[in-house]
Amino acid sequence: MKRTSPTPIGEILKEFFSRPYVAAKVAEGKLPAYWRMAVGDHIADMTTELKLDGHILHVRVRSGVVRQELFYRRDSLAEQLNTLAGIRLVAAIIVR
Repeated sequence: MKRTSPTPIGEILKEFFSRPYVAAKVAEGKLPAYWRMAVGDHIADMTTELKLDGHILHVRVRSGVVRQELFYRRDSLAEQLNTLAGIRLVAAIIVR
C-alpha cells in the first residue's frame, strides 16, 4: 500500500510520549535524577528510599537533621520536582 502523506516516526513518538499516562511513567522513572537536582548531591546521597505512591512521594533519609530540613521544605520541593518533570508528578512529600 502506498501512502501519499506518510507520518514521520519522530512525530508518532512525540505524540506517544506526550500522552498523560506515558509522560507520568517516564517522569516517575526520572524521579531519582530530579530529586538529586532539587536537593543537591549531599542530601541525595543521604536518601535511602524514594517511593511514589499515587502522587505522594515517600522519602526516607539517614540523618535527623536532613529529615527536619526536608520536612520544612516539602512544599517547595514538590513544586520544584513538578517543574523539573513538566507535569504534576508530586502532590505531597512525606519524609521519614
